[in-house]
Amino acid sequence: MAAPVTEPPPAPPALGRRGRALLLAAVAACAACGLTYELVLLTLSAGLTGGGITQTSLIVAGYVAALGAGALLVKPLLARAATVFVAVEILLGLLGGLSAVTLYVTFSYYGTDTVVLVVATAVLGALVGAEVPLLMTLLQSDRPGTDAAATGRVLADLNAADYAGALLGGLAWPFLLLPLAGQIRGAALTGVVNLVAAAVLAAVLLRPAMSRRARRGATAALLVAAALLGGLILNAGDIEASARQRLYADPVVVAQRSDYQEIVLTQRGDDVRLYLDGDLQFSSPDEYRYHEALVHPALARDPGRVLVVGGGDGLAAREVLRHPSVREVVQVELDPAVLELGRTRLSELNGDALRDRRMHVVADDAFRWLRERAARTGPATAGFDAVIVDLPDPDTPALGRLYSTEFYGLVRAAANPGGLVVVQAGSPYSTPAAYWRTVSTITSAGMAVTPYHVHVPSFGDWGFALAQVGPAPPVPELSARAPRMRYLDDAVLRAAAVFPRDRRPQQLAPSTLDHPRIVRDLRQGWSR
Repeated sequence: MAAPVTEPPPAPPALGRRGRALLLAAVAACAACGLTYELVLLTLSAGLTGGGITQTSLIVAGYVAALGAGALLVKPLLARAATVFVAVEILLGLLGGLSAVTLYVTFSYYGTDTVVLVVATAVLGALVGAEVPLLMTLLQSDRPGTDAAATGRVLADLNAADYAGALLGGLAWPFLLLPLAGQIRGAALTGVVNLVAAAVLAAVLLRPAMSRRARRGATAALLVAAALLGGLILNAGDIEASARQRLYADPVVVAQRSDYQEIVLTQRGDDVRLYLDGDLQFSSPDEYRYHEALVHPALARDPGRVLVVGGGDGLAAREVLRHPSVREVVQVELDPAVLELGRTRLSELNGDALRDRRMHVVADDAFRWLRERAARTGPATAGFDAVIVDLPDPDTPALGRLYSTEFYGLVRAAANPGGLVVVQAGSPYSTPAAYWRTVSTITSAGMAVTPYHVHVPSFGDWGFALAQVGPAPPVPELSARAPRMRYLDDAVLRAAAVFPRDRRPQQLAPSTLDHPRIVRDLRQGWSR
């Protein structure tokens, strides 16, 4: 009986100088994709769940650990390095390209994506970790018996290409892919780069080292993966819109991702709601309760010059401009996209406040703006008679710095003697530690504080902090010149300074730049 015909084992590829250059270019491309996938995971973690140093550290540490695991797991497959490398690149392109949409849809439908995030970190990290041993094997495949110095030179070339590619990926994600394509399309386009690298190497350089069966399998897999990613790129907008709508009870009328956050505006009938990174900022039927309680206690001494920090929707500015003593308002808001929304879609709700002749609107980071102002001020520099701090809840380290002792020290420096400062401080009922931490932090900056709270149906029990420089806390009151309000009056404001027995004041250590305790407080409060 004749022996079965077997296909001879593939020979190692003869690289040559040009082949090695092409392979090193592939190393750079693959490294760029590998780092981009890690940034995709970090961006989604921050955008969907608020991120945080713990989750960020787990992703980074898990990804690095998975790199090592992938390098070990691929050792038995190095004898067929060419075929395995092409397979790894196809898998990496497909799974990495689908990672963003998978995480986004999972979060939208199930409210959490922790399991998917952990699995994605492990799988993508392992595949990226398998690349370097495979590439090192390929680079040395036509140099048998090389000495230690030659091996070192090959490794130096490999590392240089790998790190250069990582730099490209690190720059491409925040400056090109994310702003121009978004998270879902950006990840898919990165996956396409992996597929192109696999296709070029398989067709040009590694073809002699792959069996006919391997080449056919790779071609079929490349076509399927390219079709899936191409369909995702074409339909990413519809997929994202459908998934996003599941996050909100009301129809989404505006959805955009700015350089700083995801901005969503919903509307059902007369109820207009603004969400930043998924957190509700206001609901039009009851926002007047929040903004009257925030603004008018700080205007009790009839200020002429007022500083508003945050509040890009223009609703706090609307209330400030209603007070007859106000001559000038400086508003510092980080996100120009929110300001544009305040000038357009929200202009009727805010009374076109952001276009008022008394308004001077600055698009800048409040911490940086206050610090630079403090550095350039002189004796003749005018301060502010009232300061209103209307910032989102500090659920990330970036926002936590705006609830720190250092920040409130800058706020104190910006206020004139006798000026009042008011800060939105979260819920004393739902997140009591975060609320009283804010009060303690303002006190640590050298201001005396009077806490107070009101009921806002959309938020529940909501708290504020009224402060002034000096040993005595200010008395919450309204100016005799205050405009007539729908909710707030003197009796309501006096009652607002009373807290029930189950929400008594807490004396807590302040939140600082070095130790942003308030971020942890807020997360723990929400988890309960």
